[in-house]
Amino acid sequence: MTKTAAEADAAVLTSVAGGLARIELNKPRAINALSHDMVEIVAEALATWREDDAVAAVVVTGSGERGLCAGGDIKAIHRALVEGTDGAARFWADEYRMNSAIARYPKPYIALMDGIVMGGGVGISAYASHRIVTETSQVGMPETGIGLFPDVGGTWLLARVPHRAGMHMALTGEPVGPADAIRYGLADTFVPRERLPELLDALAAEPGDVDAVLARFAAEPPASGLEADEEWIAEAYAHDTAAEVVEALAAHPSPRAQETAATIRTKSPLSVAVTFEMVRTAGEMTLDEVLERDFAAGVEIAKHPDLREGIRAQVIDKDRNPQWRPASLAELDPSVVAAVVGAVQDRKVFS
Repeated sequence: MTKTAAEADAAVLTSVAGGLARIELNKPRAINALSHDMVEIVAEALATWREDDAVAAVVVTGSGERGLCAGGDIKAIHRALVEGTDGAARFWADEYRMNSAIARYPKPYIALMDGIVMGGGVGISAYASHRIVTETSQVGMPETGIGLFPDVGGTWLLARVPHRAGMHMALTGEPVGPADAIRYGLADTFVPRERLPELLDALAAEPGDVDAVLARFAAEPPASGLEADEEWIAEAYAHDTAAEVVEALAAHPSPRAQETAATIRTKSPLSVAVTFEMVRTAGEMTLDEVLERDFAAGVEIAKHPDLREGIRAQVIDKDRNPQWRPASLAELDPSVVAAVVGAVQDRKVFS
């Protein structure tokens, strides 16, 4: 259906029809990257529908062909850091509250995780009660490549992935396809992309019977991409520090393991070490505890140069050549990592 001029300009489209409430992220040229105002719109809609007896279920989709959501609006984060405002902190706090609200939502919340689903896109979808992937789905947390860590509770999700594949995803930033997203507990059901319009129609017709509708559309996903690598992943990531993991990967006879070591060495050393510690410890924490830690650690890591530099290299100047400080894990002061992971802020996400 063609959008009106007003709809085309709206960053988020919300509607209710036949008991099905819809959220459509509507910034296709930016792969629906989440801005602060988008988070506020989604959170307000969810709060309204929570108390609305006419709404039986909620579905979130992304506009365009490229994906549900590529993550947060990191250009806005970069601008806030450069200008010295608290814009990044305010965005993170509201985004994490939204993530928690999705995880606790009392009605079926259905996420169509089609195409690119990265970072904040994982946060708006992976806590859904019903998570749908297609043959185009690429699900991941690429934050070590911009000087951050898998936030939006990403370390909580990845800590629960078997065979240490979650740690692999966290440190490398590499996404997984639909079969592995289901295998690793990041999604639930595979539906071919061409059937998504039909699925949405069926959900609108039967919003009170989401499980039965999804069962009719469920299909077998394409083959796994990581399953064949799980043996060396489990072995190489079974070490006590990020530096030891990289050394083990580089020394492993598998060419894929050696390539992985090279990949991790291109990421921010501070981000890699912080991410390792956060994934390693998130398994004993609740989601809200992890989100609270994400906020404190995000504010703290933003005091270091890598986040500004990583975003600059990725989306501002686009030279893809970040100059990390320090440049290697060997040069990294462990006390700096501990200060980020253990940071405490006066401002809280949940209070």
